[in-house]
Amino acid sequence: MKFSTKLGLWFFICLLIIESVSMLVLHRHVVDSLVKEELDSLLARGNSHRDVLETSFTPETLQHIVLMESNTDTEVVIIDENGSVIDSSVQKRNLPHYVIQSAPPTREVVVQDDWKQEAFIATVSPFLSEDGSTGYVYMLKSTNSLQKVIQQLNHHFAIAVVIIMFFLLVTNIFLIKLLTKPLIRMKDATQKISNGDFSVKLPVKTKDELGELAESIQSLANHLNHLQKERKEFLASISHELRTPLTYIKGYADLGRKPNLAESARLEYLNIIHEESNRVSSMLEDLFELAKMDQNAFSIQPQRMEIEKFILPIYEKARPAFENAGIHLMFEPNQSFEVLIDPRRFEQIVLNVLDNALKYSSAGSTTTIQLNKKGNESSLSIKDEGKGIPEEEIPFILDRFYRVEKSRSRLTGGVGLGLAIVRELVEAHGATLSINSKQHVGTAVTIVWKESEDDKNSTD
Repeated sequence: MKFSTKLGLWFFICLLIIESVSMLVLHRHVVDSLVKEELDSLLARGNSHRDVLETSFTPETLQHIVLMESNTDTEVVIIDENGSVIDSSVQKRNLPHYVIQSAPPTREVVVQDDWKQEAFIATVSPFLSEDGSTGYVYMLKSTNSLQKVIQQLNHHFAIAVVIIMFFLLVTNIFLIKLLTKPLIRMKDATQKISNGDFSVKLPVKTKDELGELAESIQSLANHLNHLQKERKEFLASISHELRTPLTYIKGYADLGRKPNLAESARLEYLNIIHEESNRVSSMLEDLFELAKMDQNAFSIQPQRMEIEKFILPIYEKARPAFENAGIHLMFEPNQSFEVLIDPRRFEQIVLNVLDNALKYSSAGSTTTIQLNKKGNESSLSIKDEGKGIPEEEIPFILDRFYRVEKSRSRLTGGVGLGLAIVRELVEAHGATLSINSKQHVGTAVTIVWKESEDDKNSTD
């Protein structure tokens, strides 16, 4: 049984129970009100006759009262204090037993209200005439007429129940469709996702649980779609990056095998093969690093170190390469501070950023390493005066295999994995990485640590 059918049945049964109980209570209340109204009317007529008899207890008055009731749907029986019938609009053999056999009460009351089993409903009103005579006025009304009215009422109630059931069924169907329609859409969306189609669109129109579920499914679909695109781009990029050096290696290896090749040319070809092999090896090492990061298979071993003392040897190591390229490398430790870092991994971060600055800067420019501290934020910045990055490309510069040069020029030697590795390593250190760049002005890569209260206390 489908969920929509179960939900529909559950709603229908619940509403049916509520309606049935409501209609039964309402019917009972209406019938009781109708019977009470009839009894109050009988008691009022009896009290009226009693008042007349108390002022004028004569045969003419008795005859007038009996005659008046004979022309209505009620009956009157007047008895004395001994239980003998003085006058009546009903033949004696048809009198109910509670009129001629029971002891009359001392005040006006309802003596019979069982309209289902008895032939009459009845009230009694005792009276005391001017001459001292005591008597009782019984008012009777046949339950046949009352049952006919109640039958008509039951008929109207039955029609009302049928109409309400019809509208209940229509409302139930409408509500079920209204409730299950978004669920059906979500089911279709998840089916598409399971089939590998992540281009689903679920309009989120409500702020309830269904809206939150639809938003979660849409977010999952968007994320999977993004991952699928990244996977395709990754496979395309890695196949391209591997094909190029392997083509060089195979081509120059074939040339180097020629028997009549000059030794100088053979040596040149071997150098190219060695260079391209190093390129492939370096790329595979980067990919292996990223794979370990994705699987959380690598760990860092942080140590509290003074950043100035840590950066200084790296600066001295990198400076000759910058000088050979005609680029001035500066180190400005404006404020030194201590941070928790893994020395080996963090050196990898700094060297990767410096390598990018070296590749994309021209001779005569300056690259600066700066240390700053402001409040609870400490930062390491590496700023160059290179080509810069177009503004629209900055959000994607940290993606794997992303390169600003769409032609994938081999002049710089990179494959677009360096900054992706830097980002992963920086985040593993609990820091944040930001890149600010402007074309033809330069690029600034900044690593920021935010010091917590626990860090402050441990430092103190």
